[in-house]
Amino acid sequence: MSRKTNLTLARLLYSSMFMALGLLLPFLTAQIPQIGKALLPMHLPIFICGFVCGPSWGLLVGVATPLLRSVVFSMPALMPTAVAMAFELGTYGFVAGLLYKKLGKNIFMNYIALITAMVCGRIVWGAVMFLLIFLGEAQGEIALSYIWVNTVLNGVSGLILQLIAIPLIVNVLKKNRLMLN
Repeated sequence: MSRKTNLTLARLLYSSMFMALGLLLPFLTAQIPQIGKALLPMHLPIFICGFVCGPSWGLLVGVATPLLRSVVFSMPALMPTAVAMAFELGTYGFVAGLLYKKLGKNIFMNYIALITAMVCGRIVWGAVMFLLIFLGEAQGEIALSYIWVNTVLNGVSGLILQLIAIPLIVNVLKKNRLMLN
């Protein structure tokens, strides 16, 4: 097999593993949904997939994981949550992978890529949720306050966890030559 074929196969295998982690990690917090909303366990493997496999694979895994989890396990609810998460996580994987590739691969640039991906993903999630809620039942101030609370306040613990864990994991994978991006 050619090097390109081997690289594609490796990305497919890694992406499958990251998707499996995205499907399974939320079970660790399933008994207490508030902890799951705080720690955002599905987000971790998507960010790492973007860093490891690149922007295209990060986008694909980010979009597919919440939708597949919703269909298979009925959590999160498909509308509006899983659909909005598909846009959000797809943005995380794409932006993290793209910036990691373009900015350089030192720890400082990893933080820049991660924080930028976090901000972009949350903006996309907020915009999609606003559209889904506005076009659905709730409107006006209810929709905006719901989006504000869920975008900023509920995920602070998860954001801190991501800021600590993801650069460390990426650095370990890089040192062990497991990065494909």
